[in-house]
Amino acid sequence: MSTSRSSTKTIKSRIDKILKTRLKWIPRASKYLWIAFLVFILGLPLYVFTVSIDLFGLYGGMPSIREVENPENDLSSEIISADGVSLGSYFRYNRSQVHYHELSPELVNTLLISEDHRFYQHSGLDLPAFFRVIKGLLTFSKSGGGSTLTQQLAKNLYTQNTDKSLDGPLARLGSIPRRLIQKTKEWIIAVDLEENFTKEEIITMYLNTCDFSSNAFGIKVAAETYFDKEPDQLNLQESAILVGMLQAPSFYNPKRNPKNALKKRNEVLLKVYRQGYKIKTRKQFDSIKALPIELDYSVRNQNKGLATYFRTVLGNYLLNYCNEKGIDLYNSGLKIYTTIDSKLQRYAEEAMVEEMKTLQEQFFKEWKRRNRNPWVDEDGREIKDFLERRIRQTEAYKAYAEKYGENSDSLKIMLKLKKPMTIYTTKGERDTLFSSYDSLNYYKRFLQAGLMAMDPNTGHIKAWVCGVDHKYFKFDHVRQGKRQPGSTFKPFVYGLAMENGYQPSDVRRDISPQFKIPGQPSWYPANSEGPPKGTGERMTLRQAMARSINSITAQMMQALGEENVVEFAHRVGIESKLDAVPSLCLGTSDVSLYEMVGAYCTFVNGGINTKPYFITRIEDKNGNVIENFVPKTREAINEQTAYKMVYMLKGGVEERHGTSQGLPTSLRENNEIGGKTGTTNDASDGWYMGVTHDLVTGVWVGGDERGIHFPSWDFGQGARTARPIWAKFMLKVYADPSTGITKGYFKKPSSGVDVSIDHGRQLPDSVRVQDYEPEDIRN
Repeated sequence: MSTSRSSTKTIKSRIDKILKTRLKWIPRASKYLWIAFLVFILGLPLYVFTVSIDLFGLYGGMPSIREVENPENDLSSEIISADGVSLGSYFRYNRSQVHYHELSPELVNTLLISEDHRFYQHSGLDLPAFFRVIKGLLTFSKSGGGSTLTQQLAKNLYTQNTDKSLDGPLARLGSIPRRLIQKTKEWIIAVDLEENFTKEEIITMYLNTCDFSSNAFGIKVAAETYFDKEPDQLNLQESAILVGMLQAPSFYNPKRNPKNALKKRNEVLLKVYRQGYKIKTRKQFDSIKALPIELDYSVRNQNKGLATYFRTVLGNYLLNYCNEKGIDLYNSGLKIYTTIDSKLQRYAEEAMVEEMKTLQEQFFKEWKRRNRNPWVDEDGREIKDFLERRIRQTEAYKAYAEKYGENSDSLKIMLKLKKPMTIYTTKGERDTLFSSYDSLNYYKRFLQAGLMAMDPNTGHIKAWVCGVDHKYFKFDHVRQGKRQPGSTFKPFVYGLAMENGYQPSDVRRDISPQFKIPGQPSWYPANSEGPPKGTGERMTLRQAMARSINSITAQMMQALGEENVVEFAHRVGIESKLDAVPSLCLGTSDVSLYEMVGAYCTFVNGGINTKPYFITRIEDKNGNVIENFVPKTREAINEQTAYKMVYMLKGGVEERHGTSQGLPTSLRENNEIGGKTGTTNDASDGWYMGVTHDLVTGVWVGGDERGIHFPSWDFGQGARTARPIWAKFMLKVYADPSTGITKGYFKKPSSGVDVSIDHGRQLPDSVRVQDYEPEDIRN
């Protein structure tokens, strides 16, 4: 018995000893837990505080409240037309900001239901949601996200800030410490946001900073890209698609991944239904769920939309302007107010595309009928090595030559290797197989064109079109391109004549004068039709210009002097270098369409030359005016000379055999129109300059380069190539009263007309008949 008791005591003693040994960690653990708890309670706020003040520069800086309110890194600059239409924007990230009142209720409520239904109950951090996430992690169950809308906004603002100083030394130790510090900063920013902004402002800022894929940043651009709507026009289904994209923009992109987007949309709509917003019954939900996704998808770029060429020209100008001002065009949120009228611009583009389609098809057909290529020399012979020389100028040739060598067989093989390609046609884009040679051979056969319309009274450029498709033909044929103007230069010769006392009613004979050029044979300028040295027919100066008689223009040139004509042309608006040679009277020096329109406007504007311009003002993102642009004007000629030239230009429409007589009757009724055609001798350029009392418009049509010609002079004359574009443009403009462009009459000089002008029905009493012979000597 005693032995048993002794044994029991021994066992108990051993157990106690074991328990005391093994349970020693409990007090120790309890102590450590309390220490950890106190460290957490006291240390966490201290840690957050040190992050907020960037203690010793360890954590990196914090975005300022100003940066939080207006993210500076990606605010696009917008182009606005004279009639208030957005023409496009310049951007790195395609974003335009909106205000809360510009958001549809469906969008706002769908966003809150899906992303943060306790948004109005928390102050930036949602602790119940946070603990719900922890529980989900511990139980391996889906519990939803823990970030509030405000935290997501904070994340957007932090991660989109390109300032490298936001990362301190500790953040650069690795991804884990960087993420921890970043998350801490997001919490701090979220609390700051709630303290400084209303809930509505937070919603708006969040939607303005979200990425919606397809180069669409912010809700405004997203609504335009996917549905061609403003944010306040979005319905419930559209809102659900865009809200669903917030978690994974590319994965739920409705254009690229329609199945994923549809599934996500319906998940968002299910949440909306469960909250009882808009969808009240299961039947309603099932009906909406069954609807397909309907998109009106269009990604913003400089090849689409209105005024594509103008936007490129304007962008080049603005880059230089902003560099001088120390402004970043692509992220400063500028508002650029232009002189372009959206309606006139649209009508100009439509007229060009419609007329050029017909002309291009005729061009193809005629050269095919002749079984020849359109690249010919001055003698009309085909340039045999044309493509071989041009291929060397292409990027493909340069790339292959660098890789394989200039004279290698591989270079030739690669240039002739066919590959899939999308090409431009007059009927739309088409997929085909083309080699680099095929592509060059194909595109060099296309005609090019330019059109510029300007208000002669203000200098405002109202329309600017450089070609038929900016995606495939980039060159600026309005200002950058310069070509021989042909007979559209003649008004500058006659303008100087009017300034020197000649009258539109003065009579000359159609006889080609002789120009003696040292060291060269004498030159007799021939007319486009009839005997080389003229018919001898008597006609007024007005009739001569209206019919574009070369011989009488040359007589005026000989009488006035080449240098004087050059000076006059420069005075009224031509800026390019002009060669003071006899042939200048027929338009042999290169000029731009931009210069020609500006110079013709001088005639219509009573002799006042106004330099064409296309910007009225530039504002910063807050609406402060950076600069107002005012027209540069000067008196170039007196108003009597200017009006005589308007009368001379009207002769093209009113005189028998005038080159503008082919204009539609509906344009000419109750309307005064002046016009001048132009065609170069080698049939490579066709021009038309049309003037009315409130709009001056010039059109040029020609090949991609001088070596590409129309099939014949008759085919390429301005009356057949350029004038139809002008006529169609004006018909469209007059058909729309909202443009403000009206039919009417030219303003007469304030001092009255100093000669008898009777619209050509009979010559005035003061007519002088001058029988001009080739041997006459210049005064």
